[in-house]
Amino acid sequence: MGMPSGMELVIIALVVLLLFGGKKIPELAKGLGNGIKNFKKAVKEDDDEIADATSEKIKETKEEVVKATKAEDSQKA
Repeated sequence: MGMPSGMELVIIALVVLLLFGGKKIPELAKGLGNGIKNFKKAVKEDDDEIADATSEKIKETKEEVVKATKAEDSQKA
């Protein structure tokens, strides 16, 4: 079972047109487009939050290492 041929696509388009009507299809397409746009926006925001959290954790870890190193140096002296 592969991709539908040209005639099959025409039949599918006609069935969709009959089911939803000519006026409803643009509204459905607009809603689908908005849904995709919102999904991509949410994914980008999540990626940004993860990146911020990761960089904050790295910063905290570096500060802890510096403090530990200074404490060791002061004990050796």
